[in-house]
Amino acid sequence: MKRFAALLDSLSLQPSRNGKLRLLKAYLGDAPDPDRGFAVAALTGGLSLANAKPALLRGLAVERVGETLFSLSYDYVGDLAETVALLWMPRAEATDASDDGLGTIIAKLETASRSDLPQLLVNLLDRFGTNERWALLKLITGALRVGVSARLAKSAIAEFAAERGGAVTLEDIEEVWHSLEPPYEALFHWAEGRGPRPDPNASAAFRPFMLSTPLDEKDLDALDPKSYRAEWKWDGIRVQLVRAGDHRRLYSRGGEDIGRSFPDILEKMQFDGVLDGELLIARPGREGLDISSFNELQQRLNRKGVTGKVMEQYPAHVRLYDLLFEAGEDLRPLPFDVRRGRLEAWYARHQGPGFDLSPMIAFSDWAELAALRASARAAAIEGLMLKRGDSPYVSGRPKGPWFKWKRDALTIDAVLMYAQRGHGKRSSFYSDYTFGCWLAPDAKGKSGLVPVGKAYSGYTDDELLKLDRWVRAHTTNRFGPVRELEPALVVEVAFDAVQRSTRHKSGLALRFPRFSRIRWDKPAPEADTVETLEALLEA
Repeated sequence: MKRFAALLDSLSLQPSRNGKLRLLKAYLGDAPDPDRGFAVAALTGGLSLANAKPALLRGLAVERVGETLFSLSYDYVGDLAETVALLWMPRAEATDASDDGLGTIIAKLETASRSDLPQLLVNLLDRFGTNERWALLKLITGALRVGVSARLAKSAIAEFAAERGGAVTLEDIEEVWHSLEPPYEALFHWAEGRGPRPDPNASAAFRPFMLSTPLDEKDLDALDPKSYRAEWKWDGIRVQLVRAGDHRRLYSRGGEDIGRSFPDILEKMQFDGVLDGELLIARPGREGLDISSFNELQQRLNRKGVTGKVMEQYPAHVRLYDLLFEAGEDLRPLPFDVRRGRLEAWYARHQGPGFDLSPMIAFSDWAELAALRASARAAAIEGLMLKRGDSPYVSGRPKGPWFKWKRDALTIDAVLMYAQRGHGKRSSFYSDYTFGCWLAPDAKGKSGLVPVGKAYSGYTDDELLKLDRWVRAHTTNRFGPVRELEPALVVEVAFDAVQRSTRHKSGLALRFPRFSRIRWDKPAPEADTVETLEALLEA
């Protein structure tokens, strides 16, 4: 555990990507199995310790040091794991357990019963030093936030393999990643040349998506419209459908298996292959299918199970973009135009309820396509996708083959209402903001603010410092970690759409809100009203 804690501490203090790679490679070479595999799982979000909840950690800390001291400390530090690690007062008789391996610690946590878990955690916290306590608590809460993405961890494994004479590339690891389970011993044996390549076909494994880059309209001058194909960017979630033998999987863009939320889609997967598409809620309309808003799709997402009534109320549908595998044949190296022809031929043989093809959009030049893009919002479509006709399907986000040309953002002027501290590097700053709009005056001429959204991006580091100072100087009330603010600061908020919402008093919520600019100059009474949002919703 001491080695893993030192890794986390070093990663949290290392700002450069190459520096993080060096730290990870050194750890992979020094740590034994299964410790290094569990470390990779923790860093990439692949480890879940379901029985250990943050509420349990808080309760143990309060029991040890008292409610008042814990609350004051947590309010100051802003991070649960850091607070408990620093505040914990070990018993003098406790023996050191820092050299227990990470795999040993995880095995204890996973096998402990719910009734035994609190005492196990107390024993570990008593026996660990401050740094090991912090690492343990970060491991349990899953909030590592040390700047290591899944792709960075896979890159470290690939470089680690290369330094040992192996020929395992990042693309190779991406291909087999989702067929593996922690602690990934088969992956490390393959990377070190001590074992065979894991077979992703054996379990209907996920294949990494090909992603697009945002299009700046200035880019169009350098692009030949004859080389690109266009289709709509539908307002759902990107999914991958995989059928291999008796295995059927529905994956999200991040590789999460979401099939249990959409058994109606799994049931209709009567094919052998891998397809790329957009998951939507769609109902029969006068002119084909009527695509519902993303808000309706959210009613189906992240459900552990769905009833027949829910499936009938929110019928799932997949609009197909691409064919990656057909009957075991890998089509990804083929040009997009060839894959599209194969997809259309495949659909002619397999078409049925629950699936259709995303139509291609004919255009002769960029001006014609721009005019079509301008109509996207009225049709509740996110924008356009541009794909080179000769592009193979490659993982990641290469610039040039595919672009997304999203519709222009909407903006409103809103008033800051509440603030909360962030996490990780932002744990000392008020960086998460709830904002609202004015209600129409009542019969007595009184109005009021109601929340319409929350944002924590779009501002610079310098603006964050100014906002943090403003929050501290204009706090009027406290609700745990939340600060109620004087309704005096206006921010221009950019967002993609307005949706109905039962979570906000306004009955509305903004999709993908982010700060556009801070209106230090604008009086709060001049901010926008809920009626303004209602008009945008109707439009």
